[in-house]
Amino acid sequence: MKENLLRKIKDRNVKVGVVGLGYVGLPLAVEKAKAGFKTIGFDVQKSKVDMVNKGENYIGDVVDKDLKEIVSGGMLSATTDFSFVKDVDFIAICVPTPLDEHQQPDISYVKNSTIEISKHMTRGTMVVLESTTYPGTTEELIKPIIEEGSGLNCGEDFYLGFSPERVDPGNAVYKTKNTPKVVGAIGKDATEVISAMYRTVLDGDVYEVSSPAVAEMEKILENTYRNINIGLVNELAILCDKMGISLWEVVDAAKTKPYGFQAFYPGPGLGGHCIPLDPYYLSWKAREFGFHTSMIESSMMINDKMPEYCVERASKILNKHQKSLNGSKILVLGVAYKQDIDDYRESPALPVINILKHNGACVDFYDPFIKEYNENGTVYKGLEKVDCEEICNYDLVIITCAHTNIDYEMIQKGARAIFDTKNVMKHIDIRNNIEVL
Repeated sequence: MKENLLRKIKDRNVKVGVVGLGYVGLPLAVEKAKAGFKTIGFDVQKSKVDMVNKGENYIGDVVDKDLKEIVSGGMLSATTDFSFVKDVDFIAICVPTPLDEHQQPDISYVKNSTIEISKHMTRGTMVVLESTTYPGTTEELIKPIIEEGSGLNCGEDFYLGFSPERVDPGNAVYKTKNTPKVVGAIGKDATEVISAMYRTVLDGDVYEVSSPAVAEMEKILENTYRNINIGLVNELAILCDKMGISLWEVVDAAKTKPYGFQAFYPGPGLGGHCIPLDPYYLSWKAREFGFHTSMIESSMMINDKMPEYCVERASKILNKHQKSLNGSKILVLGVAYKQDIDDYRESPALPVINILKHNGACVDFYDPFIKEYNENGTVYKGLEKVDCEEICNYDLVIITCAHTNIDYEMIQKGARAIFDTKNVMKHIDIRNNIEVL
C-alpha cells in the first residue's frame, strides 16, 4: 500500500477529497487541484457546493481566476453526496470545531463527517484531520469510527494522520501554498506517505512529528502562545491606563531589542476561529488528567473581559462630555476580527456592541468589508458609508478594527470623541478628541 500510494503521488494519480469548503478547506482544495490532483470538495451546505461548481469564489485567500480555471478544466468539483468518497485516495477533513454553549469543545462536525466518510471509504486511502482540536482526537475518536464504519484496519488498510491548518486570512505573504506544514500520523509509513502528499502540493516545508497527538498539541501551543501574550499586554494596558502611561509606546520601545522579545498589542478582545477557542480545548482535555492550566485560564479570563472593559472606558469618555452611556449615540468602526478582511467569526466588536446596547446606547456600525452580520439568526445591517456630516451626529466613535481603507483624518475632524482600541490613529497629530486603549 505504501509503495503504491507513493507511486500514485509521484504520478499525480491520487484523487483528493476535501471535507468542508470554508476558510481552510477551499484554499486547500484549490491548491491540490492546481498541483495536478483531481479534487472533490464535500460540504453539507448546498449553497457553497453550487458556488464552487459555478467557479464563484467566496473566500478571500482564493484567487477568483484560479478557481474558475480549475473548475472549468475539470480539476475541481463539489458535492453534498459523500458516496463519492469511494473514488478518492486522500481525504482532508477541514470542518469547524467551535465551542458549545458551555464553552466546551463541540466536535460534532468532525464526528459526523468521519461517520459519513467511513461508510464509503475503500482500502488504500489516506485520511488527514486538519481541524484544530484537543490532543487525542485523531487516535481516540476518528480511528475507531473509521475502523468500525468501514471494516478497515488503520495502518494496514488505510493511513490516518493529523496536519493542523495554518490559515491566516488576509495575510499578504503567507498563504496555504507557502506556509510550512506539520504532519503527525499513526505509524512511520503513514507519516511518510501523507508528508509526501503535502510536499508534492505545497511550497512550504513539511515537518514530521512522531504522532497525531504531538501535531494536535503543537497547534494548540501555537495559538495558546498568542492568547497568553495578548492577555499579558491587555492586562498591562489596563494598568498603564491607571498609571497614565501609553502601553503602545512601551511595546514599541521594547521591540527594539533584537532578541528575546516579540511584540504583541492590546485590543478589545480576541477574534477568529483559533486564538479565542483553542485554549478552551486544551484546558478541557487537561481536566481529564486532573490538571488545571492556570496560566492559560488566567489569560483567557483577561481577554474575555476586554469587551466589557472597553465599554467601561467608553462610558468614562462620555462622562467627560457630560453624557451618560444610556441614550448616547455610538458608532463602532469595524466588526471584522482583524484588519482588511470580511471575517467576523468570534469578533470582539460584537460583544462590545451587545454590551453597549444592553446599557442603553444607540449603536450603529460601519465596516467597509462587512455590510451586515448574522448573530444567532438575527441580521444586523451597517451603514453604507461614513462622512463628516454623518460622524458629527454621534456622541462617540469606537474603533474596534484597524482597517486601512478608512479615512481616519476625516473621522478625527468630524467626531466629538473617539476611543481608539487599536491605536490606528497614532499618526494623526491633532488628538484633542482621541483616547487610546
